[in-house]
Amino acid sequence: MPSALASLLRFLPTLILGIAGGALAFAINLPLPWLLGAMLATTVASMAGLRLRSPGRGRKGVLVVIGVMLGSAFTPQLSGDLGLWSLSLAVMLAATAAMMAFSVWFSQRVAGHSRETALYAGVPGGVSTVTVMAMASGADLRVVGMTHAIRILVLLIAIPPVLQAIGHVDLAGTTPDLTQWLWHPGARDAGWLVVAGLGGLWLGRLLRLPNALLFGPALASAALHLSGVTHAAVPPMLLALAQVLIGISVGVRFAGTSLARVGHTLLMAVGQALVLLAFAVIAAWLGHLLTGVSAAAALLAYMPGGAPELSLVALTLGIDPAFVTTHHLLRISVLVLILPTLLKRLGKH
Repeated sequence: MPSALASLLRFLPTLILGIAGGALAFAINLPLPWLLGAMLATTVASMAGLRLRSPGRGRKGVLVVIGVMLGSAFTPQLSGDLGLWSLSLAVMLAATAAMMAFSVWFSQRVAGHSRETALYAGVPGGVSTVTVMAMASGADLRVVGMTHAIRILVLLIAIPPVLQAIGHVDLAGTTPDLTQWLWHPGARDAGWLVVAGLGGLWLGRLLRLPNALLFGPALASAALHLSGVTHAAVPPMLLALAQVLIGISVGVRFAGTSLARVGHTLLMAVGQALVLLAFAVIAAWLGHLLTGVSAAAALLAYMPGGAPELSLVALTLGIDPAFVTTHHLLRISVLVLILPTLLKRLGKH
């Protein structure tokens, strides 16, 4: 307990900065204010040289909460839509393969990185797994980490204008009023949410799920909601706090980053991320035409990486979070299964 309290106190200034950034973004009506505000505030502070603390274990708890929230989107009414998702999942996997092929080529041929660095930096998702695997290779971990961090940063910043451009979601209507902010579930429903979180932790580890802290609770919560045991939702205030912590966890990745020293890496990462965003937009429109799923949901589902961040965006904006979560779970699962073999074979060439 003393150690946990000390960690919390060290993290408190960073948390205050994140909340202040989110509050400012909320005050000026920025879309996704708590997520983008906290992310931009901590990113700027990190690159300015301020020493910020990562949420650490707090981020793990947030992933569990987000998983439970995502599971609540799986209602019995979804049963008729599940069959239509198979074609969309196939489009997503094809888009993922194209994204990775381009990323590896770009990183090696244009950015000039080594083969190992290009392979790990080019994977469109699964940043935690990829980073651990890169540690056992000759890859430049700073380039790998920065490329993935910049990709998530660019995607999150681009989401509001792109969604508004495709015209499939009203971002202005997503801000809750005071009554909604103060809403909380009853004791019985709150108990079921806790059961979903704790049971999901056990389930995720038992099944060895990728990102078990997120997808284990999501599966447990989905089972409870699909069966009709509970219809509980997570309070908006807790959702806002989850956004702040996720935004902080993105921003603090740029600690110790100097524009002068890593300008080339940053420029290459931004260029790569913008092209991958174009891939996602094209794939989303194709998925929309083939399946009838909204282009907004398809876009969030096909974007390369950042499963917790993109699923949280879908949940916050009410853009078919069950659909988006299912696609990211499949993407990460496939990447985890084939990545070792794929990297080994590509490395030989």
